[in-house]
Amino acid sequence: VHKTEEAVSKPAAQAPAQTSKAPEAPAQAEAPAPAADENLHKIVSPMVGTFYQSPSPDKDAYVKTGSKVSEDSVVCIVEAMKLFNEIEAEVKGEIVEILVKDGQLVEYGQPLFLVKPE
Repeated sequence: VHKTEEAVSKPAAQAPAQTSKAPEAPAQAEAPAPAADENLHKIVSPMVGTFYQSPSPDKDAYVKTGSKVSEDSVVCIVEAMKLFNEIEAEVKGEIVEILVKDGQLVEYGQPLFLVKPE
């Protein structure tokens, strides 16, 4: 019985967090970016983990908005279960937008960067 109560309480605890994120989505939808989004390549997270823009806190970010990347350019690290996985661009182009913040938890398939292909 206690396990059922815990299972019920956990989704209830997550619901307010999802609700607090909802106001951000309309603000992004109103921006003109979605129209231009069709021509842009999305670099997505291949796993659930923590997003890091640089190899360590005292180092510069791998890429910034406006950075040129090639297919094998490392653009960030996603830490999953204490393993640091380098994520490559997989496309040649220019970073147009960074969609997540340093230290943010990311989901599988979540877009991390928008790249204008060359």
